[in-house]
Order: sequence, then structure tokens, then C-alpha cells
Amino acid sequence: MIIAILGPTAVGKTALSIALAKKYNAEVINFDAMQVYEKLDIGTAKVTREEMEGVPHHLLSFVPLDKNYSVYDYQKDARSLIDKLLKENRNIILVGGTGLYLKAMLFDYNFTEGTTYKEYNDLTNEEILAKIKSYNVEELPHVNNRKRLVRLLNKLENNESITNNGNNLLYKNTIFIGLTTNRDVLYDKINKRVDIMFDNGLLEEVESLKDYFKTSKALNTAIGYKEFIPYFNNEKTLEEIKDDIKKNSRHYAKRQYTFFNHQFNLTWFNTNYNDFNKTINEVINYIENIKHNL
Repeated sequence: MIIAILGPTAVGKTALSIALAKKYNAEVINFDAMQVYEKLDIGTAKVTREEMEGVPHHLLSFVPLDKNYSVYDYQKDARSLIDKLLKENRNIILVGGTGLYLKAMLFDYNFTEGTTYKEYNDLTNEEILAKIKSYNVEELPHVNNRKRLVRLLNKLENNESITNNGNNLLYKNTIFIGLTTNRDVLYDKINKRVDIMFDNGLLEEVESLKDYFKTSKALNTAIGYKEFIPYFNNEKTLEEIKDDIKKNSRHYAKRQYTFFNHQFNLTWFNTNYNDFNKTINEVINYIENIKHNL
């Protein structure tokens, strides 16, 4: 059995993944594009050794920060790992926030070696469309169709034609769980989590990685890290950097909702922050009903 936990940043996916892994004696596979990298810990809200509670975790903190690790690389590693665990009759929990990585892992997406695929989280739809227009494309997607915009710009930047069906699920016994909450509550949680990251030493973590900014694509694109570049250049204050991280994290959460809703057939559950066990039990009851009907 494979259980995929989706949801925006700061909604409680890590806590749910540990609870379900313990319940179903499962191992966890990460599908967050930035958590695959070493040294990016505080700014990516990476699960800590204590939070793991002894549950095995995979595809986490294993890529050197100066290596360019593509969605093609991830697809290869993730599928190999899933096949291995399934042969061992292990249950699997997938958890993360990068929808494209989950799609690449579980569906018949075809990528070419060495090709990098981006979600362009730092660009608005209008900015993506403007980049597409620079290639003199005749038929333009609608500005509100982010999925098509992103797909087309990736093709153009990679100078290749990719034929993807991408809708056939390769692992049939996969259950998609979505965690959500009221938008105002979520934004408040995101803002507070950024404050906690700074309290926990985010600035010190980023300063220790300053030399990597010249060579690391991850550092220059990851929310929680890229925002520090103007600070190092004495162009913004630390308070402005903190506000930028909060704003970019909120915008990213909106894009995550859009991608998840369009790409996955999932059931949403509201996070009960006052009593998270209620959320856990609701999800377990849902999973048990599905298992019963399989």
C-alpha cells in the first residue's frame, strides 16, 4: 500500500506521515525538491531525527548542495526505491510539497536524462507567458492555465519536444490524502513558522552556506534561502528578508493548492490544530474504508 500525503507548506504533513507510518509499519519517502539536499535543514522545515521517531526516511539529505539534481534523477531514484520496498512487502508513505516530483514518481511521465524541469515558483503566470512569447510561439496558452504555461516553458527552455500522457497511475494501490485548513489560519501558521525558523538559527544556517551560492542552483531557487541574497549585498534589512520569505511561502502555498487539485484525485482533510489526533483518526478511518473495498 502506498499513501501519498499532499498539502501546502506548514499544514502538518510531517506529523501525519509519522503517525501513519507507525500505524501501518511503513517507510517514508520524501518528495520535496529541496529536502533532497544536504545542509538545507531549517529553511526547508526538514523533519528532524527526533521527529522521525525511528521511522525510516528515504530520499532526504542525500544530494550534495553543489550538485544539480533533476526531476529525471528523482524519478529514477524514487521508482527504484518504491519497487524495492514493495518487493519487501513494505507499506510506503510519500510526503512532501513538490507536486511535480510526486507526479514524476507515480505516473507515466517521461523525462530525458540531464533535463531539468522547473515549477517556476518564483514567477507569476504573466511572467511565464512573457518568457514564452520571447520564443515567438504562435499558439499561446491562456494566462490563467498555469499547468500548460509551465509545461510549455520547460519544453522551450530545454529545446525539446516531450510527449507525456502523465495521467496513468503506475502504482494502483495508491491512496491520495490532502491536508488543508482555512486560508487565513494557514497564512498565520506560515508566518509564525518563518519566525520560528529565524529563532532556530536560519540566518546562521544560510551564512554557513554563503560560499555555495556561487555554484548551487538549489540555494538560488529555494524559498527560505534565495531571499537572503539582497541581505548579503546590503540591499535589504533582515526584517525585509523575513517578510519576503513569508510572502513567497504564502504565494507558494496557493500554487501548491492549484497544482494538487488539478493533478491528483485526492480527498482533503481539515487539519485540527487543537487536537491533531482527530485529524489522524479521520484519515485512518478513510484509509481503512478504502482497504476494505479493495
